[in-house]
Amino acid sequence: MFTIGDFAQYGRVSARMLRHYDAIGLLRPARTDPVSGYRFYEAAQLARLNRIIALKDLGFSLQQVGAILDEQVSVPELRGMLRLRQAELEAALTAAGARLAQVEARLRTIESEGRMSADDVVVKRTETVLLAELSGIADSYGPEDIGPVIQPLYDELCRRLAAAGVTAAGPGLAYYEDVPEESPESAGNAGNAGNAGNAGNAGNTGSSGSTSNGGSDAVLVHAGMVVTPEALAKAGAKTDGGSGRSGTPTPTGLGFDIVTLPGLDCAATVVHHGPMSRILPTAQNLAHWIDANGYRSAGYARELYLECPPDLEKWITEIQEPVVRASPVVRA
Repeated sequence: MFTIGDFAQYGRVSARMLRHYDAIGLLRPARTDPVSGYRFYEAAQLARLNRIIALKDLGFSLQQVGAILDEQVSVPELRGMLRLRQAELEAALTAAGARLAQVEARLRTIESEGRMSADDVVVKRTETVLLAELSGIADSYGPEDIGPVIQPLYDELCRRLAAAGVTAAGPGLAYYEDVPEESPESAGNAGNAGNAGNAGNAGNTGSSGSTSNGGSDAVLVHAGMVVTPEALAKAGAKTDGGSGRSGTPTPTGLGFDIVTLPGLDCAATVVHHGPMSRILPTAQNLAHWIDANGYRSAGYARELYLECPPDLEKWITEIQEPVVRASPVVRA
């Protein structure tokens, strides 16, 4: 017989843990003194203790360990539990590898620039949102072409929402698309940029006035504000009973479109402080982070305008760029 202290020493566990195993029925002592309450263990119980420790090291819970030891789990069930644990460990390794890549990228940045970057990037999912929007065409995706288009769009959108009695339920969200190739069906709609009946809103953008694809660099600019179906219904929006098909702008009859914009499954996001005219360095830092951390861009970035006070220096904008894992380079 071993005292609890000696048995704990041989088993490389604490006496407190042995008391816990006793309390939950996982490993009861061979004898407990009825007077003193001291626990005593037999040498043969070391085998069960070793199995407990081995199963715990595989990541099983104590409840699962007990079921396995008491043969309440069949061989197929045990095989399934081990395969599930294998998948969990592989996922943990993948996550750890991603964190390691981020640490290495941050170290490279510090070594090359001699300082810690203030633009911290977070990879996350974004939510599906219902937007009221106006859209127009910019000659390129550069800030110098986007700015003159998007600001008048937002000014006009806010005016039309107020006129319709619709109060925004969240921040502004801008997103971008390639301008579709001009076709007989789309040529007549390009000037409205998807806003049928919206009195030529593209003409309000202050851009070069291009109403077609404007060349290979042109982009379709969507200036949106988060709204609710209830607010639209109260304002008498005509949406054929829907709230805008997923990703497709739908006219409301109120001078603006609505669209159910799907969320991004995987977005690299960074917060930009200050006017959008100075967004380029933040966007470049984000692009560098994406490349350094094993991702690649999967489309145009979105802009979530979290705070937009009159003082442009106090603007806070989240850039949300869709990303996917970059394919590993296969060397011959």
